[in-house]
Amino acid sequence: MAGNREFVSRRLHSLLGVIPIGLFLVQHLVVNHFVTGGPESFNKAAGFMGNLPFRIVLETVVIYLPILFHAIYGLYIAFTANSNVNRFGTYRNWMYILQRISGVITLIFIAWHVWQTRIAAAFGAEVSYDMMHDILSSPFMFVFYLVGVLSTIFHFANGLWSFLVSWGITVSPRSQVISTYVTIGVFVVLAIVAVQTLVAFV
Repeated sequence: MAGNREFVSRRLHSLLGVIPIGLFLVQHLVVNHFVTGGPESFNKAAGFMGNLPFRIVLETVVIYLPILFHAIYGLYIAFTANSNVNRFGTYRNWMYILQRISGVITLIFIAWHVWQTRIAAAFGAEVSYDMMHDILSSPFMFVFYLVGVLSTIFHFANGLWSFLVSWGITVSPRSQVISTYVTIGVFVVLAIVAVQTLVAFV
């Protein structure tokens, strides 16, 4: 019974990392990328997202609750998993340990980002270009956001590879090699979008 429960929990953890969390990450990066068109372009995009009907319900059900489960169970995996990277330094073993490290960094980053933006907005602050410009004008915060965003993107891209394997989509060695290149491509594209966005804010 315990084995079945862990199997289901791991499958759910994997699924939520892609749908809806991964999809939200991509959408969030795309919306933020509007800043490359200027402050007004970003403010319009952010304003549209902020005025969606039932926004609080959508954020809670589609974003916060899935992230909460993914984070809690992910921490359990990170601190109970046995890494054999010292004995078998293969590419996938390194990706396994980096997935755990990036997950912890991502959790810290998301918690801080939500505090600086969504919690601040709940107390009356406006989520706008000026808010992000003020935050990222600090060299320390710029580096913190750069590391945090890139860790988040890596965690998603590498987790996407694991999702395809664990859900039986990429079974053969050849399909797993192909998906490795595809997920590397996903990381590179999203990383470029993220870096362009951060630079545009400052």
